[in-house]
Amino acid sequence: MRNTMNIYKRKDGRFEGRIPLGYDNKGRLKYRYLYSRNLVELKEKMLSAYAESGNPTSNTCGKTFRELCCEWLASAKLRVKHTSYCCYEKLIKKHVIPYFEDIGYGELGTPIINAFAEYKLKHGKINGKGGLSAKSVHDILVVMRSVAKYAEREYGYRNPMQNISMPKSENKETDVFNKDERGRLQNYLQSNLTESNLGTLLAMYSGLRIGELCALMWNDIDFENGVVRVSKALQRVSDKSGDRKTVITVTTPKSKTSVRNIPIPAFVLDILKQNKRCDSNFILSGTNKPIEPRTMQNRFKSVLKECGIRSANFHLLRHTYATVCIESGFDAKTVSELLGHSNVNITLNRYVHSSMEMKKKCVDRLNLVA
Repeated sequence: MRNTMNIYKRKDGRFEGRIPLGYDNKGRLKYRYLYSRNLVELKEKMLSAYAESGNPTSNTCGKTFRELCCEWLASAKLRVKHTSYCCYEKLIKKHVIPYFEDIGYGELGTPIINAFAEYKLKHGKINGKGGLSAKSVHDILVVMRSVAKYAEREYGYRNPMQNISMPKSENKETDVFNKDERGRLQNYLQSNLTESNLGTLLAMYSGLRIGELCALMWNDIDFENGVVRVSKALQRVSDKSGDRKTVITVTTPKSKTSVRNIPIPAFVLDILKQNKRCDSNFILSGTNKPIEPRTMQNRFKSVLKECGIRSANFHLLRHTYATVCIESGFDAKTVSELLGHSNVNITLNRYVHSSMEMKKKCVDRLNLVA
């Protein structure tokens, strides 16, 4: 039984079920209510009544897909973080609405939605040059699925996203910095201890996300216990309240599990102590004004160039940290908690990359007859 048949338990102990029956003269959805003290009995009553009604709302939809997308965005704005809302808004306004324009929601079906997904895979980029990745199209379809569930729940409309298959992503193994590159990078950072280089060294040995590092202040370092406390992240998000299109904001990290304490190696802690600034200053800037991730990304690439290391995104430090932890004998659960992941599978599937050297060491220890 789907959301079009809502069941609630009343305070008097009875179960109440409601079935959409169509619309009144003002366009408001009408319901039929059924009651029973037995849940199984109520479901049987509802299935019978639902079949008799012929599901009158399944094909009667006076709203456009655009209208429902805007309604869903308005509801999402009240319950999700501003950064998440900005992401949803961008996907809908840059990809979904321009494609479907004012198409009626009742016209949506599997062929139309599949054609949309295929188009985005081939021609999805805003500048018209090439298609989006399977991951990007997957994210768009997930948002569309949420809109469809909203329409089903609020208006009793049929859900056109039920039979949509998500595009298959290729599991490309992400590269990591090798031992030689790590050595050259660390030697350069320790020999040139600017604020941003100090932060990069800390990220090498903590696996911090770039937004978490940019929001880090000196009072987030617990020198007594040798840990860095992660409780916030810095991001640039869209802003419609003023003249600027975007604004830098310090918010909570990516998820609840991202709020964590990360132990710091003793030698890194000593370097931090020697270069400590005022508690209220940001580590990367040395002042009370932060440096945004885009600036830090550019500084990091400049450092790599100085070291003669291939160009790479700052996030590769996080991949490298996770991989080296596993190679050093850390169990997956520990690495997952250090990275702030919600479950171990994310750590193993996205961040842990077994090198050929590591595989050979494991095979060398193999003895099938011992």
